[in-house]
Amino acid sequence: LKSGKVNGKAAPKVTNKTPVILNCEADNGFASMAHEVSLPLLADAAKVNGIATLSISGCYHFAALWPETEYLAKQNLVGFACTAFKPSVAPAGAKEAFFGTNPISMAWPRSNNDPVVFDMATATMAKGEVMIAARDGHYLPDGVGLGENGEPSNDPKEILKGVLLPFGGYKGSAISMMVELFAAGLTGDVFSYEAQENDNNDGGPPSGGEFIMALNPEIIAGSNWEKHCDDFFQKLLSIDGVRLPGSRRHKNRLGDQYRSINEELLLKVKSFL
Repeated sequence: LKSGKVNGKAAPKVTNKTPVILNCEADNGFASMAHEVSLPLLADAAKVNGIATLSISGCYHFAALWPETEYLAKQNLVGFACTAFKPSVAPAGAKEAFFGTNPISMAWPRSNNDPVVFDMATATMAKGEVMIAARDGHYLPDGVGLGENGEPSNDPKEILKGVLLPFGGYKGSAISMMVELFAAGLTGDVFSYEAQENDNNDGGPPSGGEFIMALNPEIIAGSNWEKHCDDFFQKLLSIDGVRLPGSRRHKNRLGDQYRSINEELLLKVKSFL
């Protein structure tokens, strides 16, 4: 907002290319402003037709995707979302950044329980987590990234100068490429390398696109879908040590205990006031 690249008074506009294919031009505003006007329309389309997609262009995303997929799950829909980011991840076998951390999220509805939600980078670790480790002085596990010299490093400060690696080697690299194609190829917005070329490098997120899909399991799988899936979740949870994705976040929301933050973060928050 301070640099002027984000439109704080954006007025996103939604158009229907077909009854189930929606596009939202975000007017260079934050993605959350586009979500406010477009997600209810996406949900309505999926409820009637069984499946619907939403491509958002010209937005500035915060990279956390669970709010939009969880919103859809609370509408008794399956939600999927992905977005690309500036290059910070080397494709498998390379030492040069080309992909963004390219997160994906999926949320599965459960009417009598919290939805199952995952939100993950296709890199070994989200760049924000590496930045937090660098700020707090923590070293990272093996395999997270390479330093500026192209050699493996556990030092987050060195990795921030170098590159992150995709999770699972070639498998994660392929999924990261898929995100590029969904978030840029299907939205008409920029790929990660184009975002880098167009960005003013003021430290904020680059402009880009987001792809979101909603599916109605009632229409697709029939009326028994929920019991069938709940049986699956219960079977999974019967294995010792297993918890469902998102369950810790849902539990924390109900907590009334204080949570500590370090002094550096507190000072940074106060600087914005």
